[in-house]
Amino acid sequence: MCQRLGAIILASALALGLSACAQGTPSSPDAGGDRVKSRDEFQSRIGTAIDPEKHPGKALFEANCAGCHDGGVYKAPSTVWLEMMAPDAVLDAMNNGVMKAMAKNLSQQQRVQVAEYLAKVSLADYKPPAPPPACPTPQLAGGPPPAAVGWGHDNSRFIPASVAGLAKGDVPRLKLKWAFAYPGAVRARSQPSIGWGTVFVGGHDGTLYAFDLATGCARWTSRKSAEVRTAIVADAATKRLYFGDILGRAYAVDAMTGKTLWSVKVDDHPNATITGTPTIGGGLLYVPVSSLEVTAAADPKYACCTFRGSVVALDPATGAMKWRAYTVPNPAKSQGKTPAGTDVMGPSGAPVWNSPTYDSARGRLYFGSGENYSSPADGNSDAVIAVDAQSGKRLWIAQLTAKDAWNVGCMVGNDNCPTEKGPDLDVAASPILVKAGGKDVIVAGQKSGVAHGIDPMTGKILWRTRLGHGGTQGGVHFGMAAEGSRVFVPINDMADTKDGRTYDAKIAGPGLHAVDAATGRILWRNIARNNCGDTPNCDPGISAAVTAIPGVVFGGHLDGMLNAYDSATGKILWAYDTKQEVKSVNGATGKGGGMSGPGPTLAQGYLVLNSGYGLYYHMPGNVLLVFSAN
Repeated sequence: MCQRLGAIILASALALGLSACAQGTPSSPDAGGDRVKSRDEFQSRIGTAIDPEKHPGKALFEANCAGCHDGGVYKAPSTVWLEMMAPDAVLDAMNNGVMKAMAKNLSQQQRVQVAEYLAKVSLADYKPPAPPPACPTPQLAGGPPPAAVGWGHDNSRFIPASVAGLAKGDVPRLKLKWAFAYPGAVRARSQPSIGWGTVFVGGHDGTLYAFDLATGCARWTSRKSAEVRTAIVADAATKRLYFGDILGRAYAVDAMTGKTLWSVKVDDHPNATITGTPTIGGGLLYVPVSSLEVTAAADPKYACCTFRGSVVALDPATGAMKWRAYTVPNPAKSQGKTPAGTDVMGPSGAPVWNSPTYDSARGRLYFGSGENYSSPADGNSDAVIAVDAQSGKRLWIAQLTAKDAWNVGCMVGNDNCPTEKGPDLDVAASPILVKAGGKDVIVAGQKSGVAHGIDPMTGKILWRTRLGHGGTQGGVHFGMAAEGSRVFVPINDMADTKDGRTYDAKIAGPGLHAVDAATGRILWRNIARNNCGDTPNCDPGISAAVTAIPGVVFGGHLDGMLNAYDSATGKILWAYDTKQEVKSVNGATGKGGGMSGPGPTLAQGYLVLNSGYGLYYHMPGNVLLVFSAN
């Protein structure tokens, strides 16, 4: 089985269905190149690394904790999630939190050793990150409330001029205003939100920050249980923030103070997580549910798989569940046994990695699904699904790629690999609703490298346009944007996919593409120039979501470049290398890296984004960057 360290570093990369143990033998501690480099860089920032195989915490964990967290108790978070938590958070859970009763027979030293084993770092010299400089008062500065744009509101990711406060002519004058270096981090995966003169954003260690937009001082900070990966959805009407963490908890937080109003675990499966941003609409909060059970299949003794993707509708006031819509309608059942004698459970998988799209005119919700985890592959994977927004009843499904079942067993070559063996072509980005040619069209991008036009009433596929070769690390990953009927499709398409598959380099499309939503016709293409040279773990494509304002599209690349494109021609208007070192408001020096996941946010004349993605052969980084033309 892949070492848990590999699973930790791969966690968010695998949220797009990427392969574990990409190099070396599964048991090799240095398997996976950049995974180890990223881990070591992270540990060097927070304390001295320990050898988990020789550490006394290993025996303590196996004797006292593994029975629950390795599958013995269905609701207990899988060990892979515990290993992603900061060491002080693990220790606090045993001393004062939900694990206090279970840890009562352990001495304080033993609890420390368990926390050290999970975090792979010594607590003797560990110092929790110092808080950022505080503003003179905790009250928010005021100013315009957050607009209902971007993930969680309008997945077209178009920001009107009145909200952005930035015109096309201003873009070449953009300069870095201030930056924040996330302590002890190698990735920055939460998309910021702007409102009331404040930037709201989540960190690697689970801290939620409220920074003054103009200066970068902190109005307040609030520590949550685990890494905040989703965008922060700010609701102007209720002055609340909504988001999810990697442990599968959805939160409502008071935007003025950071106080948690409610927190709900949205799925009992031990490998469940929230990667897509919750969406507000129709009086409900829609939370997508994904998982990393795909990694558990690396163990040939693991009965793969039982997780089913879903979207859960919550009451935004209380967190109470109103309905759940599964991607795979029925629970998995035994489909036979592997040659090794392990049960094959299925159908399974079809996780929802993306933010659901709310259609107020039709009272519907649209979302995409990923691959099945086990055989048999069914009709629910790699699809766009429409449900009634008030009841969750399925209305139609448009499967974009059939017979796609894949798990990490395929990567390591064990019997848990489904007979279909992939190709792992998730619909990982949010479908967007676009008005084109006098009618509405859903545009869905897929890891296949194909963009699709779909009829929102029937689910009928209207057109398909290939923009790249796609694949495990190819095609559309996190998000497209639209300006009118013009849709901007980012393509990742790496030259070396690290997945053992061969792709046609002649149709590779790393970069940004514009298509007509009515017909799928390609309007322009800007294939990214490969400027990586000898830089390790560098690729020119766009994995992160892109964001549009009138006349301009902003895209962060895996090579660390943030580019502003002319939306009519694709010409680059402005560029900034996020890999350069910058001075942080907290006195530290930070730098960005590859960008994958969140895209830029714009409001009140500011451009704000996170940079750094130290996962799966991509460059680590740890900065929040804030730009202004003034």
